Amino acid sequence: MTCLECNKELGYLDHKNSMEVYGVELCAKHKTRIDRLIKSNNTPRAAIKLYYALKEAGVYPMLEWWDGKKSVDIAISRVKLNIEIDTEYQMLTHEQAMNNLEETMHSFKNGFTTVRIPHVVIKHYLRETVQSILGIIEGLKVNIKVI
Repeated sequence: MTCLECNKELGYLDHKNSMEVYGVELCAKHKTRIDRLIKSNNTPRAAIKLYYALKEAGVYPMLEWWDGKKSVDIAISRVKLNIEIDTEYQMLTHEQAMNNLEETMHSFKNGFTTVRIPHVVIKHYLRETVQSILGIIEGLKVNIKVI
């Protein structure tokens, strides 16, 4: 049991607290950082889980990346991919749908692809979600010059 950020050995309480809240192993220091990030950006817990799963798969994601207009849940800048986690997709109004479309257009105009993933997909199909994102990354590498 080691922290996914610093590889520090975790005690039972650190492991238990982190796993109960985020489902990933973090030391007290890094759990506190994630706690602050969630509080300041309203980051979905599913984004934390996906972020660490992508890191484990060898991807270098960024959590709560500022795109110049808003904070993106997860960004993979090498292939210009933004990942947004939808937590309230079942109650989507036409105004929210239009806002989502405009945000996607803004990202696309700046050369970024935005993918929206419902949080329940990450909760129940994390491994498959990571594999799909890896496929998207490979497709983007073919179509754009990798930074």
